[in-house]
Amino acid sequence: MKIACLAWGSLLWKPGALPLGSAWRAGGPPLPLEFTRVGDHGELSPALCVGVSRQPTWWALLAVADLPAARERLREREHIDPDRPEWIGSLPGDPQQLFAVDIEAWRVEAGIDAVVWTALPPRHQGEEGRMPTAEEAVAYLAGLEGERRAHARDYIERMPPEFATPHREAIEARLGWKPRAVPA
Repeated sequence: MKIACLAWGSLLWKPGALPLGSAWRAGGPPLPLEFTRVGDHGELSPALCVGVSRQPTWWALLAVADLPAARERLREREHIDPDRPEWIGSLPGDPQQLFAVDIEAWRVEAGIDAVVWTALPPRHQGEEGRMPTAEEAVAYLAGLEGERRAHARDYIERMPPEFATPHREAIEARLGWKPRAVPA
């Protein structure tokens, strides 16, 4: 069974224990993504959002036997609470998932049997589902100090240059954090 994982953040440079069966490749489905999720370590990571511009995504095959195993391995890598299964997207499966139509069309065209992705919502000021404005995102990052600030800056700068969003433009303009690498 060919199972792919989609990526648009730290999975590209830090897959951890996620069992990759191939290198990351460009050409995943373009999806509406923006830097809107404050992560557990202070980074501002991209999340799927309604009403934002489409961005490139990457994909890799996973070395797993079936879709439940793929979902579980991605959940473990992302440290997602088992009580939040909706925060791991997968197809075929629930067509009600956010942007499932776009992902399913890509899956079929790519000849992939199944696909998984991180479906964490935006999070700002501790509120799940709250999408910060570009000004709020910059203010959040500007207010970080020490290791949290260094980690957040590293995260933004490691994002591929093709990932060009309004929030990223504001971060570059106000903080000078520009892309420095492409995915490995």
